[in-house]
This record gives sequence, structure tokens and C-alpha cells, in this order.
Amino acid sequence: MSGSPSHIVPVPAMRRRLSHLAAALALGGSLIALGSALPLAPAQAQRADATVQTPFGRAPVTFADIVDRVKPAVVSISVSSTGRTAAARPNQAPGARPGQPGQPPGQRPPIPGMPEEWNEFFRNMPPGGGGGGGGSGPARPSQAQGSGFVISDDGYVVTNNHVIDKASKIEVVFDTGDKADKYEAELVGTDPRTDIALLKIKSTKKFQFVKFAPKDARVGDWVLAVGNPFGLGGTVTAGIVSALARSGISEGPYDYLQIDAAVNRGNSGGPTFNLDGEVIGVNTAIYSPSGGNVGIAFAVPTATVQKVVASLKATGTVARGWLGVKIQNLDEDMAKSFGLADTSGALVQEVTAKGPAEASGIKLEDVILSVNGTKIKDTKDLALKIAEYAPNTVVDVRVMRKDKEEIVKVKLGRFPGATAEVAAVEKADPASKQLSALGLSFSSAPRRGAAAKDGVPVTDVEEGSDAATKGINKGDVVTHVNGEAVASADDIEAAVKRVNRGTVRLTVKSNDRSAVIAVTVKPKG
Repeated sequence: MSGSPSHIVPVPAMRRRLSHLAAALALGGSLIALGSALPLAPAQAQRADATVQTPFGRAPVTFADIVDRVKPAVVSISVSSTGRTAAARPNQAPGARPGQPGQPPGQRPPIPGMPEEWNEFFRNMPPGGGGGGGGSGPARPSQAQGSGFVISDDGYVVTNNHVIDKASKIEVVFDTGDKADKYEAELVGTDPRTDIALLKIKSTKKFQFVKFAPKDARVGDWVLAVGNPFGLGGTVTAGIVSALARSGISEGPYDYLQIDAAVNRGNSGGPTFNLDGEVIGVNTAIYSPSGGNVGIAFAVPTATVQKVVASLKATGTVARGWLGVKIQNLDEDMAKSFGLADTSGALVQEVTAKGPAEASGIKLEDVILSVNGTKIKDTKDLALKIAEYAPNTVVDVRVMRKDKEEIVKVKLGRFPGATAEVAAVEKADPASKQLSALGLSFSSAPRRGAAAKDGVPVTDVEEGSDAATKGINKGDVVTHVNGEAVASADDIEAAVKRVNRGTVRLTVKSNDRSAVIAVTVKPKG
């Protein structure tokens, strides 16, 4: 293959070339960019904001002036708790969850709304990632550290929910160089679904603050992350926006920014800035096989943060509409089976007992096409749309049902965002039948259509029972008993009564995998 020789230059030769170039410039020469008529801007012409204009936008000569403007508004957050169990170090087996083999006792549960791979970074330490010793034991005082930033001169501070979770005392610390200014702060409100919390500094002093960016970030934009990694305080890292609209970071429908600026333990809750010193996101999670920075960090975008903060400031909470269905996307074959022209919409795969959808008449295998006239693209789009409405709002839900379109009026409930609220909803569902002979409880809610062929969900497992010992868990589905298909709790009960060997074979489906498990039947009385 012919052509010009390689342009790779050894380091010593490169140094000689740069030396010659510097000498030429010193003698009055000029440098012209290839493919451009723009000369290199002379040093004395640089402005105080330390950026230069290029054909592709502004580029920083240094970040120092931006840091000088924003750093006084960035705080370290110190959290004390008298009721938190000491956390284990983050070198647990991948994928282990509380209560599972490989999960040391005493670890904090996953962050609400965060899937397993992102929780890997946070799970086994106190909120924010500072401190935390190995092992478990009785609840004792503990401390943790994170980051935050001031958004108003009267001392409102934004941080992550997991940074201040279960805190008994919160302090914000300003890095002033010679000494640290400490103030106690009170919790205004939290939103576990977006992992955002709002604090208020207990002081009448006026504080420097930063503003949210009015425009969305773009991929390739320069960013600065300022925070308190590993408790060091006042640390600045730089990078770019790597990607937009990253989904799957949480169980909710919200998108995240991906950045490559270094983010580590303790950066949680800290701001990501653009070149104008405006906040474009709140650092929330990283992806890291090792537990440290690998250049993949995620931030809650400003647009989401502003809405959440406004609600927290007004009411101390975020109230979202709730439809009460589990949904899935349509593929081309599924769309054809419903007579739909494309895959737009969301298929109802389960209706929550006593939820708003059930009360309004939405049924299993309805395809939700629009809400109040707005077309629904997919499950994520539906979740975002419903969350925009306040609880008790009545909306028109257009569905495809048995090849016909219908409009169902639904009075939305309140999304059970907090863990306690989810538990309350589950506890309030009386549709459960206990079979003490197996040590199991099953859903007694009628299952229709295709769902009836899938078996019967396990709603509870008796502690210490043979079923529990054999690994059957709440949420598993029993599809067969002694080889016979079952579609209801009554079917299972009838099959157990026919057993004369003291054991029963249950075909149990868990996470799309099935296994046959022999369970001892407890004698009557």
C-alpha cells in the first residue's frame, strides 16, 4: 500500500519541533490553523472568563475563573445518624441483595428507584460514601459525607436523597480556604424517585448561590463537577457530556445525563456546571465495576431537578399521579395481533388490585393509546405523562380493547413513591389466600386471558417453612402442582388435598426460569 509515511512522531523529536515553533513565534512568525483563516489569539487578548471562541463554539483556556465564581456556593454535607447500622465495605459479591446469600447482614438497602448495577456503588456504605466500617452489629452513631449546592441567597441547598436518608443531624460546610464555615441544616423534603432532597440552612445570613441552566446540555459540552469526594471537600474535575437521555438508571421513567468528569464517593448530590457556571445536573450515580471512577457518571438533569425542587419547597413532597397498572411495550407482532398500525402505545399486563385503573374499568391486555388526547409512544412515555398530573385528576385514557377503541375516564391516585407507601399499598390488598399446609399464600385475585395460563403468584412465604427453606420467595409463580396446571389458589388447594405421600411437587417460575420443587405438606392440626 503506497502513500505518505506515518505521522507518528517520537517524543524527543516532538519536543524539538515545539522548541523550533516557539522560536519562530518569538521572532514574529504567525500560526494559522489548517482549514481556517483564524490566527491563534494572542495571550494578552484573553478575557477574564478564560474561554476562546472557535469555529465550533467556546473552549476553555482554563476553568479557574468559572471555579472562582461557583465554588463558594458548593457545600460539603456531613450527616450524623444515631440509628444506622454500620455498613460493610463495598467489596460484596456482585448482584447480592439484602437477605440473599453473599449479602453480609447490616448493609443498607438499595437506593429507592435504582437498579442493581447502579446501587453497587452506594449500597454498602453510609449515605454519600464517607466513612463506614466493616462488619455488622447493633445500631450506633455513624457519620457520612456528601455534596450539595446553594440555590438561593436565603440558604436553600440541593443534594441527593440518599445522602441525607435517615439523618438525625445535617451540617453543611463551606470551603473558604483558611477555615471551614459550618451551619446546621434542616430537611425541607425528599423525592426518592429522582433521588433529590432539599435542605434549608438554619441561618439569617445571605449566601452566594448558583443558578440552574436555562437550556439543555448537548453531547460534547464541557462540564465541571464540584464536590466532596472521599471527604476531601472543594474538589473540581472536568469533562464533557458523554450522552443524553440515559434511561434504566432508575426504576422510574426519568432520563439522566452521562458525563465523564471524575465522580467518586462523596460527590453524590454535587452539581455539574457548564461554562457559564450554571447547573446542568446533580451528580447521583456512577457505573463502576471497581467502586471508583471509571469515567461513567450520571446526573439528574436540571429540568427534572427544578420541578422537584419547586414542589419540595412548596409542600415538602412531590405528589405524582398514579394509574395503577403494570405495562409493557409492543413489538410488531403484538401490534398486529391487536390490529394496530404501529407499535405505539403501552400494553396493560397487570392491573393493581383496588388501584385507580381497576376502579375505572381498565382491563388486562388493554392497549393504552393516548391520555387526554396526547398520543402515547411507549411505556416510558405513559409513565412520564401520568406523573405530570396531580393526584385526583380525572383523565381520558383511550384504549384498544377487542379491536375497538374506547375512552375510559380514570381518577388518578397518588403514586406510592416512598417505600412505606408501597408497603401500605401491598398490605391493603386483601386478595390473598393462605395455604398453611404449604406455608404459602397465593393471590386470590382472578386472572384472565393469557395471565391465567401463567400460574398463581406467591404473595407470602411463612418464615421457617419447608417452602422457605427450599427457596420459594414472594413474587414467584406456581404454574403446576404434581404436573397439573393451576390457574387459581383454589386449584392449588384442591391439588394439595389430593396428596397422599406427604409431599407435593410445585413447578415454580422465578425470573423467567422454572424449577420443580418438592415441598412437605404439613399435617392438619
